[in-house]
Amino acid sequence: MRDGRWRAVGRALWRVIAVWAVSTVTMLALAGILPDFKLQSDDGDSATRIAITAALGAGAFGLLSALVWPLLVRALLLVPALVLGLLNFFLNGSLLLLALRLIPDGRGDANAETAVVVAAVMSAVASATGGALAVRDDDAYRRRLYRLADRRRRRAHGAHGPSTPGILFLQLDGVGHDVLQDAVRKGLMPTVARWLGESAAKAGRERESESENESGTGSGSGSGSGTGSGRLTGTRPPRDRTPTPAPPPTHRLTPWRTDWSSQTGASQLAILHGSNFDVPAFRWYEKDTGEVMVSNRPASAVELQRRAVARTGDPGLLAEDGASRGNLFSGGADQLALVLSMAARRGKRNRSRAGYFAYFSDPANAVRTALSFVAEVGREIGESTRARLCKRRPRVSRGGLYPFIRAFATVVERDVVVAAVIGDMLAGRAAVYADLVAYDEVAHHSGPTSGDAERVLRRLDRSLALIEQVADHAPRLYRIVLLSDHGQSPGETFRARYGLSLADLVRAGCGLPVPRRAGRTHSGAEARSAVRAALRRPVEEGAGEHRPGRRAEPIVLASGNLGLVSFPDVPHRMTREEIDRRHPALLPTLANHPGVGFVLVRSEEHGPLVLGARGAEVRLDDLDDLDGHDDPERLGPLDDFGPGAADAVRRTDSFPHTADIMVNSWYDPEDGEVLAFEEQIGSHGGLGGAQSRPFLLSPLALSPAAPDGGELVGAEAVHAVLRRWREEECGHGARVRATAAEADASQLSAPVAAADDCLRQAPPPTAFPAADHAVQDKTS
Repeated sequence: MRDGRWRAVGRALWRVIAVWAVSTVTMLALAGILPDFKLQSDDGDSATRIAITAALGAGAFGLLSALVWPLLVRALLLVPALVLGLLNFFLNGSLLLLALRLIPDGRGDANAETAVVVAAVMSAVASATGGALAVRDDDAYRRRLYRLADRRRRRAHGAHGPSTPGILFLQLDGVGHDVLQDAVRKGLMPTVARWLGESAAKAGRERESESENESGTGSGSGSGSGTGSGRLTGTRPPRDRTPTPAPPPTHRLTPWRTDWSSQTGASQLAILHGSNFDVPAFRWYEKDTGEVMVSNRPASAVELQRRAVARTGDPGLLAEDGASRGNLFSGGADQLALVLSMAARRGKRNRSRAGYFAYFSDPANAVRTALSFVAEVGREIGESTRARLCKRRPRVSRGGLYPFIRAFATVVERDVVVAAVIGDMLAGRAAVYADLVAYDEVAHHSGPTSGDAERVLRRLDRSLALIEQVADHAPRLYRIVLLSDHGQSPGETFRARYGLSLADLVRAGCGLPVPRRAGRTHSGAEARSAVRAALRRPVEEGAGEHRPGRRAEPIVLASGNLGLVSFPDVPHRMTREEIDRRHPALLPTLANHPGVGFVLVRSEEHGPLVLGARGAEVRLDDLDDLDGHDDPERLGPLDDFGPGAADAVRRTDSFPHTADIMVNSWYDPEDGEVLAFEEQIGSHGGLGGAQSRPFLLSPLALSPAAPDGGELVGAEAVHAVLRRWREEECGHGARVRATAAEADASQLSAPVAAADDCLRQAPPPTAFPAADHAVQDKTS
């Protein structure tokens, strides 16, 4: 034991010397490159003296960074996050200037701007060198990771840590079930493939096979490569087709179906707090308060969380020793970072930005994130320019602030969330729920299956691999549950296809003036014709006699391919009869438009009605006896939207704040396309396609998500499953888990016991960076 300690001390001393030497060389190189940075006296010094000066400066800077930097960051936690990120460079440069002042005889000097540059480069080089040296040293790696942990919490758990497993709930925002399977098949996500028992070699062969098929190797003559002769099947050198045995699966993949409102606000609220009642969309108008609720607005998120807790009487999924990272809602957790519903809180215990300390305590993190941020901005500008020059369709505008928004979501937020999760594991917290939003942000503007989105999936898989590997150093065993809150459906925007927005169409149907741009389109002309036909008289744009006088104009809101129309001057939800009396052309205009799939409205006589083209309508009350087995002949306009559409629409109709008119866009069941009412070519928020089919990827050691083989419907059902798993891991449901796992074992390719062993055998830390590299963007 004593020999092992001496070896560990020797290795640590060797790393310190090596990092010091590399930092010294870096400082010498920068002194030769930068004219305003010097390491010698005005009269000149020998090479030996300059080297000694550089060594002293590098050593002083390293000590100050290790001792002073964490104290400075903790003192600045009250500073807004983005300001803190910028302030890091100033503070880092200040430490370097202080280090130069400590060199004897005043041989070190630099101006403020140069000091910032030198400090940034030296921090990055020192961190990279230390990580490279520590990567093959298990003890050093463990110590380096533990710097991110909450030491007080770790001491409270004792030397051996908690005996019960913890659970990590990692949400890949917007990644649908089919997208995940496709990414595994293409070899984009090897970590997830390994969890599912898919071999990387198999995925690679399938990808090669696809490439061969797309290149037309089976055709006769064509524009060949170099010789001008046609290529025939089998002319390529044979590849090694020796089958590679797939690893035993450790997880099971379960799809689930969202509510009508297939978006993060509704799904995550229910997943974390058990209820998303009265959340009809991402944004909606509430007549009783006169406010527009927006799910990602802090004030709205606070209110939605309050309502959910009041309805369930439960603080949330993470109430007992939990942590919430990067989410819209807290889930009842005590430990918070980047949680929107707590963004305005200033308490010491629940301050949302406190999670930044775990990341910015190492100045090299700020440097790496800044460089990755700039690289991502440049990558987005280049990709959007290429898409515009190639005239790709569909396409939306990606200028303005969007490159910076994308870079924040795909770099900064991912980095901070991953670092916070690592700290939570090393602190031994019982449950962690973290949201990684990178894919969702990119897919909105580039498309769910675009090359941009696939690159994001690759990077997310690297983060999953790192989290899995770090779990081996945690004081307790962790089950890693991967899930998504919704998928995304591709398609053009409504405006791009028809030349007018949903708001323009509603105004035309109400006989209100529409923008000249919209009025000149074919779709706008059709809407005006519908108004004339309904009123049986000519209506000109802006004609005053058919405007609603002093009545308030309708409020039209969009949530992906779901639109909401509300009349704010009417205090209750308007009925079909009231709408027809006020605007007789509005409902026919909407229902008959080719870009609209169906319209929900409530009737005084018939209750909730779904309206479609050519006068089609269905009474939702007549569908109660279908019991989930939808009859196409009776579903009418809901036929294309598949099983469960009627139940989803009926549930939303019961909400107190459902809009007067709910509009779901057209959907093509053959190619899965929808038409977003927002400027997005990958959208979600309504019914139609992959957006309503997310996934749940859980360890085999946990009971099946749907033990009876049924389908998980709604985010509230997912909450019940996650709650059950938490109870099982606390020991309250061991008998239930054992019974369910035994029943499910016959359907799996590996027994649960073997899967449990796989979960405990994390790969050795020989090929991944140390903790302060946890959030480095490897592709930058």
